[in-house]
Amino acid sequence: MIEVKNITKTYGNIEVLKDVSLEIKNGDFISIVGPSGSGKTTLLNVVAGLLTPTEGEVMVDGVSLYKLSLKQRIAFRRKSFGFIFQTFNLLSYLTAIENVEIPLYLAGAKSADQKLVAKELLDRVGLKERLSHLPSELSIGEQQRVAIARALANNASVLLADEPTGNLDTKTGEEFMREIKRLNTEGVTVLLVTHDVEMAKFANRQVRIIDGRLVS
Repeated sequence: MIEVKNITKTYGNIEVLKDVSLEIKNGDFISIVGPSGSGKTTLLNVVAGLLTPTEGEVMVDGVSLYKLSLKQRIAFRRKSFGFIFQTFNLLSYLTAIENVEIPLYLAGAKSADQKLVAKELLDRVGLKERLSHLPSELSIGEQQRVAIARALANNASVLLADEPTGNLDTKTGEEFMREIKRLNTEGVTVLLVTHDVEMAKFANRQVRIIDGRLVS
């Protein structure tokens, strides 16, 4: 369970987040919706341990995220969270399987284990025939599925997605969201940031943020 408790984030005199509290239970699929500049991505980054709040606390399975040292927080984040971004962030010179292996390599997994896990994950997202293809040889939808597999590489229990369909057409975006929904039914907790209300409907629960405050 993730508990966001009375989070405030300020930059100088500007309050980006204002006393935000949110409870994310294991297995939840929550979408955070709101206009550009409302604080959606800032909230996601605070939940992820990437951005220290000015006030408040984030608890993940009983661990106070910002009471950990930076080194401990990085290790905790690497183990617990998977990330999907709007731009995919795949390395163009690596194949699909090599891109998925990156988090496993960083975690110190053995080479044979890296390949085994990466193959299983790409199979899980329907890309077992595309292991040796470079990103440029994959469709946009396939690239996004490689990004999903990479996000789950370290057996992450929580998937954090920041505008993941922002660069996709409607059909590809819906295919992507159905894949995320399927993973959620398998037990992966999902926190999705989006401005697209249609994509947000795939979540089990929606919360809206306006001017740094949760309003629903």
